[in-house]
Amino acid sequence: MKLTILGGGGFRVPLVYGALLADHAEGRVTAVTLYDTDAGRLAAIARVLGEQAANVPDAPAVTATTELDEALSGADFVFSAIRVGGLEGRAADERVALDQGVLGQETVGAGGIAYGLRTVPVAVDLAQRIARLAPNAWVINFTNPAGLVTEAMSRYLGDRVIGICDSPVGLGRRIARVLGADPDRSRIDYVGLNHLGWVRALHVDGRDELPRLLADPELLGSFEEGRLFGVDWLQSLGAIPNEYLHYYYFNREAVRAYQDAEQTRGSFLREQQEGFYARVKDPAAPALPSWDRTRAEREATYMSENREVAGVGERDESDLESGGYEKVALALMRAVARNERTSLILNVRNRTTLSVFDADAVIEVPCLVDANGARPVAVDPLPYHAVGLVTAVKAVERAVLDAAESGSRATAVKAFALHPLVDSVTVAGRLLDGYTKAHPGLAYLNRP
Repeated sequence: MKLTILGGGGFRVPLVYGALLADHAEGRVTAVTLYDTDAGRLAAIARVLGEQAANVPDAPAVTATTELDEALSGADFVFSAIRVGGLEGRAADERVALDQGVLGQETVGAGGIAYGLRTVPVAVDLAQRIARLAPNAWVINFTNPAGLVTEAMSRYLGDRVIGICDSPVGLGRRIARVLGADPDRSRIDYVGLNHLGWVRALHVDGRDELPRLLADPELLGSFEEGRLFGVDWLQSLGAIPNEYLHYYYFNREAVRAYQDAEQTRGSFLREQQEGFYARVKDPAAPALPSWDRTRAEREATYMSENREVAGVGERDESDLESGGYEKVALALMRAVARNERTSLILNVRNRTTLSVFDADAVIEVPCLVDANGARPVAVDPLPYHAVGLVTAVKAVERAVLDAAESGSRATAVKAFALHPLVDSVTVAGRLLDGYTKAHPGLAYLNRP
């Protein structure tokens, strides 16, 4: 079985390959093709994978290429983790927004819109090529903004594209552990959009244990989200939000912290990864240990500005474990390829799951997965406060898709202006001007 990884020179690719190395079941992935437009990064990651595979019997064979059609041909699964504009683009997204006094985070607010306007045209081209060259392939999308990009690709690939994110899984595992439950035997009720969702229940042996957590201030304040949002606010909500909702609930504080920071997250990651890729150019330097050290630093500094706002300091060791997007991807591939029925939180088309959206809107909810793909399970209706946020953000996503298709400047300005974290139409216009100047690729937005 062949897996093609788009963005194969990306820093987190070794996580996916590591998960494949641990899978020895029949019907596993036996060939991995890495595709990237940057040959240097591609060679560096191929070195890391080679060191990972040392002394592993029957490790999946790895090939690397800068030829997209070659990479896609014959693929059974396509994993999309591209970054249009690279980390230089992310750093510019953050800075342009902060200069206008609004949030520039990678997937939330103005930064997410700019990233989407750059990425959607590329994602659409990829979807069309996959439909032509590998029509039977299943596409697993991790490219951010994940929900928006998955919806763009679904217009050409239908239900054969499925978006994944590790945030809901990581949140569910942290909640289970603080309650003394086995995360692998727990089931969470999670609903929303990508990076905009809430855990509303955690079922262990048929019993919802979340009310016990919400009723215990000491327990509630003992893990990352409890410290980040505060006990009082979580008890008021009656749910545990995805960490990205901190940007909405504490927007002024987050913007101020990002403006005061020595560098943006994108700038930090750019410098960090430039150092890593430069080090592994030396053929005598071990690549895997360098990658491990860089990854550990990356995880430890994740959302550091938000933790500063909340006054919670450095991350606890128990909070460093992510949901493991590579594990989600592997579980998804196994379920589809081997018909191993499982339940996963995924980004899929709504169908009739949430009445506030049409059938084609991509949402993030628990799904049943088997050889026929992923189907969202029935969930309770969203409370009004959540309806307001998710429908506003979905309207923004639709405006981004319309702007990417039409090239309309007015529609792109509309996307910025409609976002809950952009408080002025005038600012929306200045944001688009700033992003167009920073990213020549956005010059396509030149129609009325």
